[in-house]
Amino acid sequence: MARRLPPLSALRPFEAAARLESFSRAAEELHLTHGAVSHQVRGLEEHLGVPLFARHGKRVTLTAAGRAFAEAVRAALDGIAAGADALRARRDDRLTVSVLPSFASRWLMPRLIRFMDANPKIEVNVIATGALANFREDEVDVAIRFGTGPWPPLACEIFLEDEYFPVCSPKLRRKPRTPRELLGAGIIREDRDYWNAWFERAGVPSGEAKAVRAPLFNDSTYALQAAARGEGIALARRSIVYEDLDKGVLTRLFDIAVPSRERYWFVSPKELAASAKVTRFREWVREEIAAGLARRRRQPRPKT
Repeated sequence: MARRLPPLSALRPFEAAARLESFSRAAEELHLTHGAVSHQVRGLEEHLGVPLFARHGKRVTLTAAGRAFAEAVRAALDGIAAGADALRARRDDRLTVSVLPSFASRWLMPRLIRFMDANPKIEVNVIATGALANFREDEVDVAIRFGTGPWPPLACEIFLEDEYFPVCSPKLRRKPRTPRELLGAGIIREDRDYWNAWFERAGVPSGEAKAVRAPLFNDSTYALQAAARGEGIALARRSIVYEDLDKGVLTRLFDIAVPSRERYWFVSPKELAASAKVTRFREWVREEIAAGLARRRRQPRPKT
């Protein structure tokens, strides 16, 4: 059975007027005109078929019916407010992060337990996707994106520069001894392909590099996995490969690196960028990056 509800837009003006017993003071509280409050209340009375206020010139007083209805409306509005507060509190305790799959699997997820241990009151929800974040529909608080940026009107902040260099499996039988030998060694490409720029920096003619046929992966994680299996040589981003280098899963070839045009960014709606949970997450990511850089400076460089 369908509910027979009164005009819902009239309930707040009525509740304020009933509580204050004044249309003028209700209008001030709700930032409406006196006429607007009076009109809403009049429409509510017509819908209900009973007078809710007795008019005495400019003064109004509740009728018995008005007093009973005001109590019911106030209880309903209090319930709605409590429900909204509960949802806001839950949202305040939940941090939803949108992040590229490669950064999620190779950097964020192995470290995330440390953030959760340090911030037990924050529930973390990670959305690993290459698609642009829909901050409103997916309730995303902060996105980590790799690109040229910025993306106004969102709040965008660079937190990591990057570079590319060749890597391969330590078990690769015939490692190239010069950059030119890479041309016949089975290179692996990905969507963000910097091989031509790397070869140019290494002194290999660009025409020769562009002519090389190679398998193409749409995500760097797959390219690095193929390289680790010994299927070829990938051009890796420093930000997501250094742990594989430290563990000996991959090894770096040559000291030549080419800087990335893209950088890592924190991206948030402006109204969320300064929130406590987003601020803490940004600080934690920076702390983890700084700690990782410090560890690598202390470690001897693996031999190639």
